Amino acid sequence: MILISKDDIKKIFTMSDAIEADKKAFMLLAEKKCEVPLRTKILNKKDNGCFIFMPAYSEQAECAALKIVNVFPDNVKIGLSAHPSQVFLINPHTGVIEALIDGTYVTALRTGAASGLAFKLFAKKECSIGAIIGTGGQALCQIQAMLAARQLKEVRVCGRDFKHTEAFVKTVRHELKDSSVSIKAVRTADEAVEDADLLISVTPSNLPVFDAGRLKDGITVSCIGSYRPDMQELDPKIFKRCKKIYFDSKSAVLEESGDIIIPFRNGTIKEKDFTGDIGEYLLGRIPGRENDDEIIVFKSVGVAVQDLVTAGEIYRRAVEKGIGTECIF
Repeated sequence: MILISKDDIKKIFTMSDAIEADKKAFMLLAEKKCEVPLRTKILNKKDNGCFIFMPAYSEQAECAALKIVNVFPDNVKIGLSAHPSQVFLINPHTGVIEALIDGTYVTALRTGAASGLAFKLFAKKECSIGAIIGTGGQALCQIQAMLAARQLKEVRVCGRDFKHTEAFVKTVRHELKDSSVSIKAVRTADEAVEDADLLISVTPSNLPVFDAGRLKDGITVSCIGSYRPDMQELDPKIFKRCKKIYFDSKSAVLEESGDIIIPFRNGTIKEKDFTGDIGEYLLGRIPGRENDDEIIVFKSVGVAVQDLVTAGEIYRRAVEKGIGTECIF
């Protein structure tokens, strides 16, 4: 077994690679060529946390994996990741664990890549302004994915605490020092979304974090943060304006995300309003953007096949290049 760290991954795997891995993963899901049970979740109400277990197997991809990802938003107060995680990559023929991979970074990569892929497929060709609401552990990769999908002039960042937002923006600028894009901290969501072509919301909020009435026609919105039925960062007023709603997995979203569960239950949206899964679009089964005025929503909760394919690609490259630390039990 080899141990593959975040630094190891950075040497061999880019955001563009992650977007391609997600593309493969969503097609496997749509073709029903993978086994992906709904994740097992155990709540820790005392510590505002959640333990999540996500297994997956694909005969076609010749890979099996189990990701353990624990969501503890308050960890940021003590300098820890809000999403500590590891991915166990398993040999599908023998059941032997072949690699233990930094799941926190794999999660950030493949979650960002889902937004990146959605923007590549559904955003207008000409985009200049991006916006992100949320500055937690997922936010940097979300920005990197946004920039991998479209050549933007400016990305606006909004968080709950402006000082923290400014500090985060400094980190982003350092990470993107070779890019010409302007990264700007703003105080309000209204400032962030004004004239934006792309918008990402990545927060654990129970209340909408932006006003859908302020979005311009043609925007593509990727909602990442709501992973429980009581969480709703997406303003439901957007459903009166948007023309298409895509999912990473409709069944998973309807099981887990208040962004869709709440308006679906109260009748704001109906089954007929759902366009379908992103993998179905990739297979040519459903339509994509039809004009530059359409507002499009992509809702993702993450599915284990993303971890499966991403971890598998990372492992293969690590073996080829001799990256990682050998561990013998």
